[in-house]
Amino acid sequence: MKLLNNTVWTVARKELVDLFRDRRTVMLGLLMGPLLFPLLIVGMGTLAEKRARTQLESVLEVPVIGAAHAPNLVAFLGTRDIEATEPPGDPERALREQDHDVVLRIPEAFQEQWRGSRMATIEILYDSSRQDSHIPVERVRAALGEYSQQVGALRMISRGFSPEATIAVMVAQRDVATPEAKRGMLLAILPYLLIFSSFLGGAYLVTDVTAGERERQSLEPLLATPASRSAIMSGKILAACLFGMLSMALIVLAFRLSFALAPAAIQMVSVSAAMMLKILLVLLPMVLIGTTLLTLIAASVKSVKEAQSYMSVLMLLPIVPTIVLMVNPLKNELWQFAVPFLAQNQMLLKIIRSEWVSPLEWATYLGAGFGMGLLLWLMAARLYHREKLAISA
Repeated sequence: MKLLNNTVWTVARKELVDLFRDRRTVMLGLLMGPLLFPLLIVGMGTLAEKRARTQLESVLEVPVIGAAHAPNLVAFLGTRDIEATEPPGDPERALREQDHDVVLRIPEAFQEQWRGSRMATIEILYDSSRQDSHIPVERVRAALGEYSQQVGALRMISRGFSPEATIAVMVAQRDVATPEAKRGMLLAILPYLLIFSSFLGGAYLVTDVTAGERERQSLEPLLATPASRSAIMSGKILAACLFGMLSMALIVLAFRLSFALAPAAIQMVSVSAAMMLKILLVLLPMVLIGTTLLTLIAASVKSVKEAQSYMSVLMLLPIVPTIVLMVNPLKNELWQFAVPFLAQNQMLLKIIRSEWVSPLEWATYLGAGFGMGLLLWLMAARLYHREKLAISA
């Protein structure tokens, strides 16, 4: 056992020394993620916050069809920074072509309905497929609702009734979501970036130390030594895992620094030391799964080029849970913490949203993750024991 451990650490040290001699590759592998990912998340947050603040605080120009039918309403909207403008000839086309965010249509019957103290109809035209129209539409809807309540209350008072007579139930709302959980879409992207980086973080090293050495004919002398092939393979996997975890630690640290230094309006997550450790613990099984799977692929192909051809397919795997959860959000169930990629996504979301992760969920996740890594290790070890592995293509 001691000899086996020595072999594993010797091979791992040898592969890491060889890797760090290639400074350009090391710099790209270690610094690309820490520099690019926080810039991407913070940049998106800045643009989204700036866009929302502009839409909320600026004067909103809304084309109004039939503005002459409701001059009092148009004047009221003006007090809420909603300015009525001339309507386009084809409002539906103007909305589809994004010339306007929202259009109001006041029918001719509005005046007659208003004089008769009946419920008058106003139509809000908008394109729900456009995300950037959400805030303008809500501003118009809220202003119209406020106007309706005020006029309705005045009508009740003029008839000698209390406005509260029409309100049977007063609904109070209390949002229990954490500030982190309210970041929604941006936080949905963050787990994908972390999973993707951990899954393919050691891709270059793990393919080079098997398929690459096989092409360079340097793998055969190593396999000819008295050391166990399983120990040699484990040493290579260990080196890739250590490099991958180093890269992940730098990425998580970069996120902590970038969120701490970002303006208060876009500080999406308060990344504490405890949260960093939890995130790294979640990513550890993913690093192991990624390196063992890539080792399995590298040992089954004839060249580095062939091994790299599988990368395009592997790159799609981490994004599948993110897309599924965006389109069809799932309620947390225990079985989800045993499904690769989905489990990592759910765990990271709970940690980032400052939600409680139960010991049973931790046990299920870690057991399934390391179990998958062990299964892939056993499959790769079988390929490593084939005699033709040492024969270059």
